[in-house]
Amino acid sequence: MRSAHFTVIGLPAPQGSKRHVGKGVMIEMSKNVKPWREAVKWAIRDELGPDFETIVGPVEVRIDFQLRKPKSSPKKRLHPDRWPDIDKLIRSTLDAITQSSVIEDDARVVRLSGTKSFCAAGGKPGAHIRVESMG
Repeated sequence: MRSAHFTVIGLPAPQGSKRHVGKGVMIEMSKNVKPWREAVKWAIRDELGPDFETIVGPVEVRIDFQLRKPKSSPKKRLHPDRWPDIDKLIRSTLDAITQSSVIEDDARVVRLSGTKSFCAAGGKPGAHIRVESMG
């Protein structure tokens, strides 16, 4: 069974809405999505190497996001139960994983899990990602 495991350091950004700029062109409204996708792509290149072969067929993906705890957040809040939505974080991350050819298409994902938690004090935001073949 083939698998890929890598850690991304960077600020996880949700895949948000797009806006029409004319002539059928749509652009991402969030300015943070592109840097996040680039961070995912670089982590894949660095940790999996240039010779990594695309995982073909059905896959399981697990993504554990680490977010900065806002200074305005109450000390008793232990979990990031506010923005960003985990489903939108997953969308932007899966797009980057697909664009980097770790998997053929995000339609190949048959099992998916995602978590979001606060970074430890002094820790860096990012994500731990595991992709496993199910075929």
